[in-house]
Amino acid sequence: MSIKENIAYIRAQIDEAARATGRTGADITLVGASKMNDAAACQEAIAAGIDVLGENRVQEMTEKLGQNAYDGAPLHFIGHLQRNKVKQVVGKVALIQSVSSIALLDEIEKVAAKMDLVQDILLEVNIGGEEAKSGFAPEEVFDAVRYARTLPHISLRGLMTIPPIAVEQGANIPYFDKIRALFVDIGEKMYDNKWEYISMGMSDDYAEAVRCGANMVRVGSAIFGARNYTK
Repeated sequence: MSIKENIAYIRAQIDEAARATGRTGADITLVGASKMNDAAACQEAIAAGIDVLGENRVQEMTEKLGQNAYDGAPLHFIGHLQRNKVKQVVGKVALIQSVSSIALLDEIEKVAAKMDLVQDILLEVNIGGEEAKSGFAPEEVFDAVRYARTLPHISLRGLMTIPPIAVEQGANIPYFDKIRALFVDIGEKMYDNKWEYISMGMSDDYAEAVRCGANMVRVGSAIFGARNYTK
């Protein structure tokens, strides 16, 4: 199937899942995770109506920006972000989804202040408590939100998570439910109408994530095809 056909299929699945929660597909932002896909593939996805493109690697993002790969759609950074690469990302993307520490918040604030702009971000939550993954532990998120709200050059818009690799269908639903509950709790206790996004769900589980309350999903191989990691 082509990228256009894949996006159409995914949109239909998202719409069906969203309607089970009283929403429609129009309420869900589809992020095309374009890691290891060239500028032509990005442009094909944009022509097919992708909402957003998301990149995981700073170097690849920078190269593709130079090729006008993302012209016509917003760009998000969705991968692990090192502090020494923040200056290459702030101001270049509409949203940094993977803010995983107080130190990273501080660096984004510093760089955004120098550029005299406000950078939209999400806090990444390590919902499975995995040592190999970055992100705030669930019990740390409230304090991180409080701190982020003191930073004038950052606008915190919600939460993002990457749950453990599912060994069977539906295995990640408890994690998605926990993020949804955390998001609602924060919104009720300490936030305003900028508290907007729950980014969770990828190629294997985006429909489940939507049924659990996600309003942003990050889909890569189901749109662009399997990645070739031997290159």
